[in-house]
Amino acid sequence: MTSRRALVVVDVQPTFCEGGELAVDGGNRVADDVAAYLRAHRDRYAVVVTTQDWHVDPGPHFSDHPDFVDSWPPHGVAGTPHAELHPALAGLTFDASIKKGQFDPGYSGFDGVESSGRTLEQLLRDEDVDAVDVVGLVLSHCVKHTALDAARLGWPTTVLTDLTIPVSPEQGAEAEATLKAAGVTLTPSEG
Repeated sequence: MTSRRALVVVDVQPTFCEGGELAVDGGNRVADDVAAYLRAHRDRYAVVVTTQDWHVDPGPHFSDHPDFVDSWPPHGVAGTPHAELHPALAGLTFDASIKKGQFDPGYSGFDGVESSGRTLEQLLRDEDVDAVDVVGLVLSHCVKHTALDAARLGWPTTVLTDLTIPVSPEQGAEAEATLKAAGVTLTPSEG
C-alpha cells in the first residue's frame, strides 16, 4: 500500500516574519526554505495544506498590554496583507487552506476550517492520510500545537526541524521536549 502523507504548512505569513506584527527572527528564511522544500518534494505528499492565523475578534488573545504567553499584540488580522500567505509561497499549489483563530486563539491548525467549513481533521480523514509532516511558524507555538493534535488524533507525526523556528531557543527546547514526550518525531527535512 502506498503511503498517503500530508504536509501541513503552519502559518507561513508575513505577520510572523521580519517586519510583521509578531515577527520571529528568521521567519523569512523559514518561508523561503519551506517554499524551496515544496518545489523540490511536492511529490512526497498526497495532500499539502496551509494554515493561517485569520483573526477577526479573538478576544483576550489580542491585547494592548500583551503578556506574550496568553495575550499578544494584534497579528494575523483577517483580510490584511500580513495575514495572507507569505510571498515566498506564491505560485505553489495547495490542496486546502485552513483559516484559524477567527474568534479564539487558534493555536492549532486543527482549530480551524477551510472555506467549506471542513476541519483539518475531516480533510485529512477524507483524503485517507496515514501520516503527517508539520512545518512553518513557529515551533514553540502553532507548529507545536498542530503536531500535538495530529499525534493525539492518531497520525504518525513528524516535525521537520529545519523548516520551522521557535520564538526563542528556550521555548524551542521546551517545545521539542513536549513533542518528543507525545511521540512526535523530530527530524531535518533531508534526514
